[in-house]
Amino acid sequence: MTVLEAREVVSGYGEVEILHEVSIRVEEEEIVTIIGPNGAGKSTLLKTVFGLLPCKRGRVVFDGEDVTGQSPQVMVRKGMSYVPQSDNVFPTLTVQENLEMGAFIRRDNYRPKMEEVLALFPDVLERRHTRAGKLSGGQRQMLALARALMLEPRILLLDEPSASLAPNMVELVFAKILDINRSGVAIIMVEQNARESLKLSHRGYVLAMGQNRLEGSGESLLESEEVGKTYLGG
Repeated sequence: MTVLEAREVVSGYGEVEILHEVSIRVEEEEIVTIIGPNGAGKSTLLKTVFGLLPCKRGRVVFDGEDVTGQSPQVMVRKGMSYVPQSDNVFPTLTVQENLEMGAFIRRDNYRPKMEEVLALFPDVLERRHTRAGKLSGGQRQMLALARALMLEPRILLLDEPSASLAPNMVELVFAKILDINRSGVAIIMVEQNARESLKLSHRGYVLAMGQNRLEGSGESLLESEEVGKTYLGG
């Protein structure tokens, strides 16, 4: 079943058009990675899907419903969570308070979910009463992932989850992304670390100059001569 689909989406900033009829889809329980050069429109696509940028033409369909132009607040209530590349935690709040903020629209008892989420991130669990601003970059990224899970999303949108992290933390963050997916959450992520992200992806897309360039399984894109030369360093 298709969870999320963008159909010939045109979007950008003000009068500047960045995306030119881009189409992607995410099936149930898939990991899909979007790669491409800087300025290709990867982050713009996630922001448009989530409602942070206007969709000028085309459609966004989530769980079979046309949600084009819906606000982020509506998207969250429908089961979509978005983790931006930066400024993705509240630095003056503790880890636990960040998770409580992540559950802001829940009307049931969210405490069991909080403990479940913390158990998935033991490094964060140990710092639950520490202000997020005092965490390392990797710990903040894991906290951002944990907070996004508090609403039990159907799909998680991740923008550069490994950006600026030490190699050992990159490996850990990718392992957690795989754990989240195995729990039943579909994931679409934008990543500059193309090789490692495609290794764990069911499918991937290559964007170039705001347009679809290539699509295929993670494995086939890794084996592609064009992808290898242009995006994987040979």
